[in-house]
Amino acid sequence: MKKISCFYHFLVLFLVGLDQLSKFLVVTSLFLFQRVEIIPGFFGLTRIHNRGVIFGAFSHLQQPAARIILTLISLLALIIVFIFYLKTPLTEKMIKLSFTFILAGAIGNLLDRLIRGYVVDFIDLHLGRHHWPFFNLADTCITVGGVMLIIFLFIPQRRKECSQSS
Repeated sequence: MKKISCFYHFLVLFLVGLDQLSKFLVVTSLFLFQRVEIIPGFFGLTRIHNRGVIFGAFSHLQQPAARIILTLISLLALIIVFIFYLKTPLTEKMIKLSFTFILAGAIGNLLDRLIRGYVVDFIDLHLGRHHWPFFNLADTCITVGGVMLIIFLFIPQRRKECSQSS
């Protein structure tokens, strides 16, 4: 059981490290708002500074008090996710994995917010002129973990199948 527990802890550290490395590479390689087209008409990299939350929500709030409140809310959310991460039994593998992804993403973005005062976003998906909001690997971890959590908590059949196969 200890090896399994270490796997989840290592995965959190690995995902946070990957997120921070990707942001470091973007910050040291691209100017603010500089765009690099990877797959024309679909995928590119654009460095932006997100002072809001996931996918740029609330980024229009520029007052220092608003940023402090968003940071405190992020910290509170991280604490709640961390508690669920710790309390989830190792027998609930997919739920534990879900919280692992969410925790890693929350840590990655909170580190940015505390160190830089904003979150570095850079993934730019679009179809023609229709753009998805900019995001980063931490946002991806939170989204993937959230979707997994919904699937394995609220769709009982999937949960039953996963626990029977272990």
